[in-house]
Amino acid sequence: MAGHDGYTSFSTVARQQWLGFKDAPQTYSASWQTRLMRKSYKIVNKPMSNGNKLVPSTRGRVGLGAYIINDVNANVARTGIAFSYAYHIIMNNQQLSFGLSAKAFQYRIYKESLSFGEDGDPVLNANFKTVAYSPDADVGMLYRGHNYFAGFSVSNLFQTSLLIGTNELPDFKTYRHYWLMAGYAFDLNEEFQLEPGFLLKTTENWNPQGDFSLKIFYMDLFWGGFSYRTNNSIIALFGVRIESLYFGYSFDWALSEIGHYNYGSHEITLSVKLGDNSRRYKWKNRY
Repeated sequence: MAGHDGYTSFSTVARQQWLGFKDAPQTYSASWQTRLMRKSYKIVNKPMSNGNKLVPSTRGRVGLGAYIINDVNANVARTGIAFSYAYHIIMNNQQLSFGLSAKAFQYRIYKESLSFGEDGDPVLNANFKTVAYSPDADVGMLYRGHNYFAGFSVSNLFQTSLLIGTNELPDFKTYRHYWLMAGYAFDLNEEFQLEPGFLLKTTENWNPQGDFSLKIFYMDLFWGGFSYRTNNSIIALFGVRIESLYFGYSFDWALSEIGHYNYGSHEITLSVKLGDNSRRYKWKNRY
């Protein structure tokens, strides 16, 4: 999706999982994407003036992106960085995009915070490795039209092994993940659009999960909606656009027993889009 809408975008995301739990998961990330545009000229015939005219145009097929993320879950943390390259093919009012991402993560275990049921546990010995590095790659494709989109991607292609802990522990690796998403926006009138969509995901060892959402947009200024996740969670979300600034908030509530012992999960997104109309396409672009 890097550069898919022709804008240069900067985004930050902060997520607090299961608010109220001690050492609950927290995730923070920042990302950037752009489209490499180039100015050119095309010859347009002007019959009324009996001649041709050079008309400037802006075009480009290459998109670039990058992100950095820090994720902490109790005594385990990971920090990663990724760079993405995308190639976009415009076909009338549709766009077909392909992308490849190279990434690297550092995994850490906070050994000083670990506690065991018995002293002298063989796992916690002098050879205990608290840091591991994991290079990997992602690949994906996206098809977009005026009011619909569909995409498929695979992350952790190489399923890199993690040499962390000790020999007493089993081998760890980052499982490959598969993602499939799609959505369609219906025009209710000149001001409102209704967009149902879904995101299906699973790991290499078959652990499927699905998100099914319904969102409503008002004149590209406000949006809101709900989503159901198949692990018995519901998500409420809303957002607002003020010129080039986008703000979004979502709240997850678990319907299982764990939902009785925390205050839900909260996620805030803040983004800015830079660029003018010459960098856009013929259809309206959702963030």
